[in-house]
Amino acid sequence: MRNAASIIALFLLMVAGLPASAASNYADAAHLRVQLVFPETQLYPGGSNRAGLYFKLEPGWHVYWKNAGDSGEPPRIQWTLPAGLTAGPLHFPAPTRLPLGPLMDYGYENEVLFPFSFNVAKTAKAGPAVLDAKVNWLVCRQVCIPGKAELVESVQILSAAPPQPSTSPADAELWTRLAKTLPVPLPSSDKAVFQPTPTGFRLAVETGQRETEAVFFPADQDILDNPAPQKLTPTAKGLVLDLKKDASLSANPAQLNGVIELSGGRNYTLTALPGTVAAPPALSWMKLLRISGLAFLGGLLLNLMPCVFPVLFLKGLALVQSGSEERHKLRAHGFVYTAGILVSFWVLVAVLLGLRAAGASLGWGFQFQSPVFLALMAGLLFFLGLSLAGQFEIGLTLTSAGGLLAARQGYAGSFFTGVLAVIVATPCTAPFMGAAVGYALAQPAAITFAVFTALALGLAAPYVALTLQPAWTRLLPRPGAWMDLLKQAASLPLFAFVIWLTLVLAQAYGSSALAVLLTGFLLLAIAGWFLGRWPARRWATVIAALVVIAVAGLDVFAPKLVGESTATASQADAASSAPTTASAWQPWSADAVNRYLAQGRPVFVDFTAGWCLSCQVNERVALRQTEVEQAFQNANVALLKADWTREDPAITQALNALGRDGVPVYALYTPGHSQPQLLPQVLTPGIVMDALAQLPKK
Repeated sequence: MRNAASIIALFLLMVAGLPASAASNYADAAHLRVQLVFPETQLYPGGSNRAGLYFKLEPGWHVYWKNAGDSGEPPRIQWTLPAGLTAGPLHFPAPTRLPLGPLMDYGYENEVLFPFSFNVAKTAKAGPAVLDAKVNWLVCRQVCIPGKAELVESVQILSAAPPQPSTSPADAELWTRLAKTLPVPLPSSDKAVFQPTPTGFRLAVETGQRETEAVFFPADQDILDNPAPQKLTPTAKGLVLDLKKDASLSANPAQLNGVIELSGGRNYTLTALPGTVAAPPALSWMKLLRISGLAFLGGLLLNLMPCVFPVLFLKGLALVQSGSEERHKLRAHGFVYTAGILVSFWVLVAVLLGLRAAGASLGWGFQFQSPVFLALMAGLLFFLGLSLAGQFEIGLTLTSAGGLLAARQGYAGSFFTGVLAVIVATPCTAPFMGAAVGYALAQPAAITFAVFTALALGLAAPYVALTLQPAWTRLLPRPGAWMDLLKQAASLPLFAFVIWLTLVLAQAYGSSALAVLLTGFLLLAIAGWFLGRWPARRWATVIAALVVIAVAGLDVFAPKLVGESTATASQADAASSAPTTASAWQPWSADAVNRYLAQGRPVFVDFTAGWCLSCQVNERVALRQTEVEQAFQNANVALLKADWTREDPAITQALNALGRDGVPVYALYTPGHSQPQLLPQVLTPGIVMDALAQLPKK
């Protein structure tokens, strides 16, 4: 039986490599569909038509770029055509890196269109024509399967150019959607040179702006060590890439050919000639101090943001109760609180840098794009709010949550309050933070950690200053019965924060996710009832702990069960319910920006997110004001909203290109200008209207 199964498997593999049915312009083969695409179905003498070879692949399978990398072969096509008809070569879109064990291939997953031109000689005879194409490819996942098919396209050759060409809507849609990924030549105003190094090559590309993301794909084989990381150093006018050469390369190439992909999906073909590439500039200590100072000020102002202020209020309440303690204990609490903030920032930055090194495109506040994190955060703050409101007693802060941390005002409490402050701070971006965070995340890890350390110290500074100043501690009131009332009042900002998180989750992920979250709140209230009804009973504590664990499991696994359909529906509802004005906001895309600029219209882009409180405040205080909306209309400004509530790599890349790594960001694009004007992160109607007043008058 085992031999029979092997024979059957071998037979199926052989069948997969046989030509598919030849009576159509498409063929279904092993793990893909291949198709000829002709947006214009009529040809005429002297004309040139767009055409393409389209592959639709099963998930996980890929075909190859013209330089396949360490293994593989690109698709090939051979034509049999009537006299007077010729087909141009296949053009290859920008590929992606496809790691396979220790190797690295270059190719395409999901779908790809290889454009080419179809040319008709002036002497071609009018009438029907049959275009016959023999296509060969290699499709791979863990194994590789060669495939081939004979595709036939029937067209009509007219005697002259038609006044209105006939088109195929389906083929035209494929072309419009996929042909834009074809790289274009590097503009003549830009520059690319390379210089050999002991281990490879240093490639410098000048685009006129600071570049924070880049991948180079060599057009020639055996030039680069394909799996090696490409170290990027942004410069004032472009970038420098350090590339490792292939181990078998014996002589340096005369030129470096390939495709470079930059942020925002910009793809360019380039030919870099030998030249002198200056080493990346050494770190300017003055610039680092300046950026660190901005980060410190941003952290200081972060305490006033609606995300963080409730937690700082709780810590101040705890300090009131501790006012009679010795000074050295108060100072110790301040230092431990600072340690909690520092450790949390370091862990967050380490995770962010690690995920980026693995190829993810993330920014500040990325965890709030996860429904699991939103649900867990809302549940944690709801449970803490129940305690403060008096349902049960676990202390005044997160410090004694679950009874597993320190005593009522222990050092563990101060540490974990610092942790909580960092967690709730990430959906907010205070003034001065945007430039500092964007700069830090584009630098080497040591600089990134230094800048974020300054940000953490700024966040911790107000409480630490209070604990270090003896005169201020003497002014604090003595503990008393009044603290119970203040403690219950402290639950109100927490419940308000929970309501906001609930709205964010419902808007981004739909009613099913909301039902899961509210069920979790009910279970947490039951757990709190057990703790309040039998406060000293171990069995009640065990039951409450089990309920809390069940809620955590519900928050983690329910989003996967709910699925993405409700999220998509919710996003559509949110879009339909968005405020509309005479100058209606439209969804952002890089193509939309370029299209409006080409029409001569200024473009205002609001980079925002549902979980960003600063964004919502700016929207209500400034962008929704009648005089601002009228000013947008008068200036004929196209309004685009880049919603980063859920993960969107295109928006992340656009933010990086602007030197930012989080929201809010407000960009005003002017036709004829390469760089937009960035508005402050705290808006007023006057700020927006002043920026609009500077637009060129027509």
